[in-house]
Amino acid sequence: MSVEHEQRGTASARERAYENLRQRILLGHLAPGTTLLESEVASLLSMSRTPVREALIMLEGEHLIDIRPRRGMTVRRQSLQDLMQIYEVFSALEAMACRIVAREGLAPGVHARLNQLMTAMERATEKEDVAGWSELDDAFHWAIAEASGNDRLRATLRTYWAEQFRARMAIVPYRPLPVRSNVEHRRLVEVLVSGDEFKAAQMLQSHREHADAMAIELFRAHALSG
Repeated sequence: MSVEHEQRGTASARERAYENLRQRILLGHLAPGTTLLESEVASLLSMSRTPVREALIMLEGEHLIDIRPRRGMTVRRQSLQDLMQIYEVFSALEAMACRIVAREGLAPGVHARLNQLMTAMERATEKEDVAGWSELDDAFHWAIAEASGNDRLRATLRTYWAEQFRARMAIVPYRPLPVRSNVEHRRLVEVLVSGDEFKAAQMLQSHREHADAMAIELFRAHALSG
């Protein structure tokens, strides 16, 4: 086996370990406060310790875990202050993504995709399927971020997306029906189509402020007291 081939194999194993652990953390299969030694993580994933160690470093960089020498990894708990800071950064980055999309023009394919997602969200609301709506809402906002074409913006959003997703999963059972959000989504897409970048950013910020305030209250009332 060549050195290059071996390096590709190690990178592939690292990515598999990273994605596996990331999903377990985001979906709550590894709950906040869970502590595992590196050897235990390797056993859990049926992988060698080298790619697992590299994956853990990546996850620590996303603020999902803490690593302590000889004590392994611990899944981080989120505080109310953590969540407030996450939302502040996340909203600002999303607003910039909206500016770029409005300025550059909303591609027909992206417009069609957003319309499809909005219709699906409205149907999920009618069925009172808040969990399904939440997944579609994530896809809607990520489609706008993707359409920005800014790789650095998308990479940073991905990190903060993971952190806010954990809080979102914790409060899904307590969310009211998102009728207002559905209306705001329609208005946001209309502004993106119009090309008014500053209005698009302003509308996204307004939309997020309402949604984030509600999420913080639900998080305080349920996730922190649970």
